[in-house]
Amino acid sequence: MTTATAAGVGTVRLLPQTRALRALHTVMRDRHAGRDEFVTSSGRVIRQLIETALDLLPFEPREVCTPVGRTYRGLRMTPHICGVSVLRAGDSMESELRAIAPGVRIGKILIQRDKVTKLPHLYYAALPADIDRRHVLLLDPMLATGGTALAAIEVLLGQGVEEDAIVFVTLLSSPEGIKAVHERHPRVRIVTSAVEERLNENAYMIPGIGDFGDRYFGTDVVR
Repeated sequence: MTTATAAGVGTVRLLPQTRALRALHTVMRDRHAGRDEFVTSSGRVIRQLIETALDLLPFEPREVCTPVGRTYRGLRMTPHICGVSVLRAGDSMESELRAIAPGVRIGKILIQRDKVTKLPHLYYAALPADIDRRHVLLLDPMLATGGTALAAIEVLLGQGVEEDAIVFVTLLSSPEGIKAVHERHPRVRIVTSAVEERLNENAYMIPGIGDFGDRYFGTDVVR
């Protein structure tokens, strides 16, 4: 697994840039890709991201007896985890987390960015009552300006979650967004499948993927 430095601050856990991953990105980034192709390809990448994020959480020793009667000294991941999805696009990541950890608790945060000011506004939050005692996978496919991520992190910190107990899981990241998060919260870890070139004048990532939520849920405008 690759650890990359972005914009001179903080570190990011970047998925290995394999040919298989590039092939999945090629489908997702194609403006002509059908919704089935987009959902399937993004789901495969999200599964890799979540597996990588879980590997960053604490493990404890566990011994088991194998079918041939020998002892295997292995590990068991901490049960004190939860997912928190940033609505609406973050919902796309929940199914992959539940497939890996079926009993995991999942909270919701609704933050929307004003299309004119680009500033985030918190509308809704529903979180596990004991979230302050858990490690949190914060789920949002896009890290662009960092405004939404920062607002979501502040909600978690306000509920008593420790900064280093937060792993931000995101499909695409911009250097500007990574810098914004790590300058404010340097102990928050970020797991991503790609670091984009930059943001354009409208705060869209280049080369980008379009509006992930619209494409995933089929609410994008047909052209």
